[in-house]
Amino acid sequence: MTIDYENRYAIGHNEAKGFDTAQLRENFLADDLFQQDKIKLVYTHYERLIVGGIVPVNQTLSLDAIDPLKAQHFLDRRELGLINIGGSGVVVVDGQEYFLDNKEALYVGAGNKLVTFRSLDSASPAKFYLNSAPAHKSYPTKKVTKAEANVLELGSQETSNERSIYQLIINGVVDTCQLQMGMTSLKPGSVWNTMPAHQHDRRMEAYLYFDLAEDQAVAHFMGEPKQTRLIWTANEQAVISPAWSIHSGAGTSNYTFIWGMAGENLDYDDMDKYAPTELR
Repeated sequence: MTIDYENRYAIGHNEAKGFDTAQLRENFLADDLFQQDKIKLVYTHYERLIVGGIVPVNQTLSLDAIDPLKAQHFLDRRELGLINIGGSGVVVVDGQEYFLDNKEALYVGAGNKLVTFRSLDSASPAKFYLNSAPAHKSYPTKKVTKAEANVLELGSQETSNERSIYQLIINGVVDTCQLQMGMTSLKPGSVWNTMPAHQHDRRMEAYLYFDLAEDQAVAHFMGEPKQTRLIWTANEQAVISPAWSIHSGAGTSNYTFIWGMAGENLDYDDMDKYAPTELR
């Protein structure tokens, strides 16, 4: 079978306060998304967001419906966002081919029936990272390159958080129902992301860390602002962030991460910020 999936039920903030390290990782970390010739999905009960990885090496992989969707096709009632973090690949959406190079994105609207994936070179396979959220309307499928993204330059060397934010699948660039995705790259010498930290009570988020050397790691901070916890993450691992949680990180070197959001609105700046001195 080429699709593996797991269910992650929602955890409340009061419950999470008592979790040890193993429980935090079991509930919020996705550490094995990218497996050769597999589609690996994590179906979360936070806004029903699905995170996943697709690595076609020796065969073409098809994104079929999984049992929790109770649907004939994966996108019958969902929209899909993809960002390729590997070698060049091809996504075919109901017969239409889209070529995605490294760090290029594709939005696929609800109602499309057959979505398949293949790599152009099995020696350097594509690695498609996906986020999928429920959708009430079908919007057109659209490819977005880094050059077409809305780019924000934030932070500074002095605060170790100089970074470029590429808003790829976001309101104003792509029409979506609720899904938003983008990519943040830390400059050499910078390690902090999303600082000052914030929550957004009207939507959840997921972070995928990558472009991280195998002997390096990122400490991902989560939890309520007055009850923070951390999860150590390695390259190509993702953290699921509920609406009640902050989401911030500090690496032992610079790195890149993909952020994806789903929830009540499409306002990127809809967040409640907390100064470093307010965190506990």
